[in-house]
Amino acid sequence: MEELDGEPTVTLIPGVNSKKKQMCFDWGPGEMLVCETSFNKNEKSETEPGCPFIYIIRKDIDVYSQILRKLFNESHGIFVGLQRIEEELTGKSRKAQLVRVSKNYRSVIRACMEEMHQVAIAAKDPASGRQFSSQVSILSAMELIWNLCEILFIEVAPAGPLLLHLLDWVRLHVCEVDNLLAGVLGSENPSKHESFWNLVTILVLQGRLDEARQMLSKEADANPSSAGMCRILGDLMRTMPVLSPGNTQTLTELELKWQHWHEECERHLQDSTFAASPHLESLCKILLGDEAALLEQKELLNNWYHFLVTRLLYSHPTVKPIDLHLYAQSSLDLFLGGESSPEPLDNILLAAFEFDIHQVIKECSIALSNWWFVAHLTDLLDHCKLLQSHNLYFGSNMREFLLLEYASGLFAHHSLWQLGVDYFDYCPELGRVSLELHIERIPLSTEQKALKVLRICEQRQMTEQVRSICKILAMKAVRNNRLGSALSWSIRAKDAAFATLVSDRFLKDYCERGCFSDLDLIDNLGPAMMLSDRLTFLGKYREFHRFYGEKRLADAASLLLSLMTSQIAPRSFWVILLIDALPLLEEKEVVFSAEQTYELMRCLEDFASRRPVWREPGVQRLQEDVENTKLEMLRLALARNLGRAIIKEGSLEGS
Repeated sequence: MEELDGEPTVTLIPGVNSKKKQMCFDWGPGEMLVCETSFNKNEKSETEPGCPFIYIIRKDIDVYSQILRKLFNESHGIFVGLQRIEEELTGKSRKAQLVRVSKNYRSVIRACMEEMHQVAIAAKDPASGRQFSSQVSILSAMELIWNLCEILFIEVAPAGPLLLHLLDWVRLHVCEVDNLLAGVLGSENPSKHESFWNLVTILVLQGRLDEARQMLSKEADANPSSAGMCRILGDLMRTMPVLSPGNTQTLTELELKWQHWHEECERHLQDSTFAASPHLESLCKILLGDEAALLEQKELLNNWYHFLVTRLLYSHPTVKPIDLHLYAQSSLDLFLGGESSPEPLDNILLAAFEFDIHQVIKECSIALSNWWFVAHLTDLLDHCKLLQSHNLYFGSNMREFLLLEYASGLFAHHSLWQLGVDYFDYCPELGRVSLELHIERIPLSTEQKALKVLRICEQRQMTEQVRSICKILAMKAVRNNRLGSALSWSIRAKDAAFATLVSDRFLKDYCERGCFSDLDLIDNLGPAMMLSDRLTFLGKYREFHRFYGEKRLADAASLLLSLMTSQIAPRSFWVILLIDALPLLEEKEVVFSAEQTYELMRCLEDFASRRPVWREPGVQRLQEDVENTKLEMLRLALARNLGRAIIKEGSLEGS
């Protein structure tokens, strides 16, 4: 895409005076944070505020409009549907499907426009009313442009049908005539209504000749002196050659018929058939396509493109698409008459009539307040194979660039970001990278939202992002002392270090309370316990307690001994493991064999030799005395068990 022709719009930030204050800026995916620092360029005066402030500039404020959010939501479904049917689109059905998709987009725009119009009418605050009215004007312009692009680029209407489409286009977007028609027909004497002739003129300007003839018949009934003139003009309107959709006549035949009809209109004008009625004479001149007569009706035409279509209807009904831009430019010049400059909308419509798609997209990108319009229109035109040759210098094509910009704006919103995911998905070159960067910045304010983000990442095999989200959730759970949830998230993240940290918290909690929390989770760790040594120890130590509770004493003893000899238990936990052996040593039946007892003795002495010695009196010394007492009891129990085990094993050998 070419560089912008003009400078970008300057955004003024309330309260910012960069000459007196030091400011800092931070860019986000869809917004910029501006804040005052503690370093001022000059000394502050008494009149200036004495506290710093923060101001957020949003790149795409339209995502925060309730009504426009409906536009984004509805169009998202149309967009996704278009991407999915792409493979099925072939031949004639392809064009019909693309036209249908285009009409669906336009219906969404119109629905939002009508709702916005109702809100503008109901607004109690004048400022809000003006804001909503401005949005209505923007939506109306969007539909106007889209409809024209649909006719020229998607329908690709040839000469003849092209004018019929353009007439429908004008009638749809210049709709005040319907209210005027209802008002005139609802009066007691329509032909005497102050707007009667304005109504007839507008109907003729829009090519609604049947309705114009009906109005003329009312004039003929009310004014017998003009009945003959009304009948002649009505006959001219009735006999005007028009290429209807089901008509099989060729363009050459139409041109010949139209030429004869045009000559007949001109003959009536030269014969002064309508000289007695200035209104009827003016209407005859319009039928002849007289530019001066058309320009006299500027107020009724409203805009230059209405003037263009009326001019084509009565002067060049078989205009070819390739010649449209010539008539468009001359119509704009004639209509403005050098009194004013073209508006951005005029430039966009001119670019469309010139079949310059890229200029249309460029002008729309500059003029419109968000990326919705250009992103969806470009995507649709790309499906029409109209943008294949236009790649941007940094690698991505124009369709993808605009979709990425639009999706980035959606990610600035707390709920619309979910729509943005699908737009990134359908950007094959840079979509995944962009999604990874944006999804990491989503604030995980609730666990429900975090689960949504996680599911999206898992569906797309975004391993690093899954791990990162699980770590964040695990950390939050630890801070809230929800150890079970923290352990579950750390396992899901496959984070060995964090799983070790949470396991240590579980063991510490056990030491303080004498029981485990979240037993269901620990009992069902399965292969996940192999993630870290500490997690393995936690799972196995809980299994030891379960064996003991189920009176599977031999299994409990064997597991306890393996926990001590495998060196996976933290050293601070050794004394607990040794003391856990006491109830097993005191059982009536011998649980530990002589060999196992020797192993326990070795572990006990190994632990005793490595214990720190507290030289100063205090709490530590008291704890040491308690431990010494327990260890002495353990030595005695081990000695007794060793004797019992040797006797039992000797008697078994003797027998």
